[in-house]
Amino acid sequence: MLRWIRIVALSLCVLVTLLALAGALYQAIATHLDASRLPEYGRLVDVGGYRLMLNCTGVGKPTVILEAGWGDVTVEWRAVQPEIAKFARVCSYDRAGYGGSDPGPMPRTSLQIATELHTLLRNASEKPPYVLVGSSFGGYNVRLFNGLYPDEVAGIVLADATQEDQYELLPKAWNAISAAMLKHGERLERYSFFVVHLGIGRLMLRAQGGSDDGAYLILQSKYLKARTSELREIRVSAEQARVADHISDKPLIVLTAAENTDTTLSNGLSKQDFEAFKRIWVDDLQMRLAQLSTRGRRIMVSRSGHDIPSDRPDSIVNAVHELCSAGDKSTIAPVCCRRVLARDLRREMSQRAATQSQEPEPMEQKIELRERAE
Repeated sequence: MLRWIRIVALSLCVLVTLLALAGALYQAIATHLDASRLPEYGRLVDVGGYRLMLNCTGVGKPTVILEAGWGDVTVEWRAVQPEIAKFARVCSYDRAGYGGSDPGPMPRTSLQIATELHTLLRNASEKPPYVLVGSSFGGYNVRLFNGLYPDEVAGIVLADATQEDQYELLPKAWNAISAAMLKHGERLERYSFFVVHLGIGRLMLRAQGGSDDGAYLILQSKYLKARTSELREIRVSAEQARVADHISDKPLIVLTAAENTDTTLSNGLSKQDFEAFKRIWVDDLQMRLAQLSTRGRRIMVSRSGHDIPSDRPDSIVNAVHELCSAGDKSTIAPVCCRRVLARDLRREMSQRAATQSQEPEPMEQKIELRERAE
């Protein structure tokens, strides 16, 4: 009897080993083919001990900076960037941990991301003024960038961007969905070795009906960690965006998706909550974004869901073209505004640090040093 138990146990070990090897081989081959079909263009630029992937094309001023949504890499802009490059200089990039970029410091807040983006552009010799385009979560990041460096920003486009009051105004069931997404992300992060290297993640994508084009860019441990950190800290980023708002009278175009095709929301919310979500998002939250500037306006984008860069890339191209054509340099804020914002951000970060009984974040120290240098 003991002999048969040993044989069965050995057979199971061999089977598991063979399955692991098969999964690893499948992942390696699929990753190679995936990268060949959908290569990520650009160059790695050092931003202080780690590198970010930057892809700039086209010529002209102002330079357009594309900031992707949560979980999106540079290929998100594949239908947008070539069209903008026909009339302007345009840059997309991978945030730290995403795609071809190296992992960066934690936690991944909008303040950290905006400061890294500024360093990236400076080290890559990409000159301001900039027109910033922020999709979804990227909206927080470009608002932080504008707040920190207002004298370098000529205009902003927000594409169905997040707004800091949404956590209180949207139906409570929506917050439950967000919490479930975070728990799922933390599980993927915890078991990232198996998810990434044994082909399990790629099989999960296929089982869910998703395309595995570009999967090699997101099936990475560094990506799962960065993405989870961004979601974990998203309310911190929201409050940073609230403090950072010095858009004043700069040109601001808010693109709002006319359709909500998110199956996660439609399946996770009751019909009543789903209708409330759509009403609050479109009629309240998006209008609050448009009111951040005296020159802000909202444009409803027909035939588009939340992912406007994929669903209606032409709407982003048209909005950017409008801002680039305006050429209004009077919107560039004086340096004194940056000093005011630096003090506000430092105060906000100090209060947060005191509340959480933690040391102030490194970004706060960088802001203070930059202010002194000015």
